Amino acid sequence: MTEHARPAPAFVRAQDGTALAYQHHGEGPPLVLLAGQANDHHWWDGVREDFHGVRSTVTLDLRGTGDSDKPQGPYSIRQFADDVVAVLDALGVARADVYGTSMGGRVAQSLAIRYPERIRRLILGCTSPGGPHAVERDASVRRSLAQPDAEAVRRVLADLMYSPAWRAAHPGPYRTLGDPRMPAHARRGHLVASNEHDAWSDLPRIVAPTLILHGDQDRLTPADNLRLLASRIPGARAHLFPGARHAYFEECRDEAGELVRRFLTEEG
Repeated sequence: MTEHARPAPAFVRAQDGTALAYQHHGEGPPLVLLAGQANDHHWWDGVREDFHGVRSTVTLDLRGTGDSDKPQGPYSIRQFADDVVAVLDALGVARADVYGTSMGGRVAQSLAIRYPERIRRLILGCTSPGGPHAVERDASVRRSLAQPDAEAVRRVLADLMYSPAWRAAHPGPYRTLGDPRMPAHARRGHLVASNEHDAWSDLPRIVAPTLILHGDQDRLTPADNLRLLASRIPGARAHLFPGARHAYFEECRDEAGELVRRFLTEEG
């Protein structure tokens, strides 16, 4: 299967009846890959095959995105985590490795806190604990993302995701700039869910071995959040990618993929 081939989705019903689309490809123990806010599973298209030598991969379209239902809401990180568990149950998977990036990293935190028996190893990328302890993006970034011109916002997002040098060598299309099929109410729901996340007091309860990854030039989710997460999760390891922005997993694909594979397959 080539890097750009797309696993056909299957569907499962969430606890509230919402239809959730998921994709399972490859052989071996499962690695659940969780995408960023307002993105579907195509967030992972450029790198998912990097894990197939050691894991099968499970992606899903979080409610509101992709081929999943797009209910009016409300949306929450806890609900997204419950939806992941519904997918694992549908696959008959009792325990999985989980790799969540950006808002997907917030979902991964909720999974590890609320369903510790379901998580073998945890990888958190370009994410934060949320709440008042998190280091938030600065006001200029917030303003640039709130402008009404959708194409201008996409240009801003591309700059926040990738360094100019990487974009010059990789002109796109980029898979991390949002799901164009999302209705406005679902986009708002994802934004509210991410903004309401606050795992600070519960992070010390995480028992899964944890690896935390971040680009040191990330302005969308500032890199200081890596240090905060590492200080709160017992035994967590952390790695910064010099020069990388939010989508370090693509810009530093070789190094990031190797770190994740090594972490997933080490003894203990």
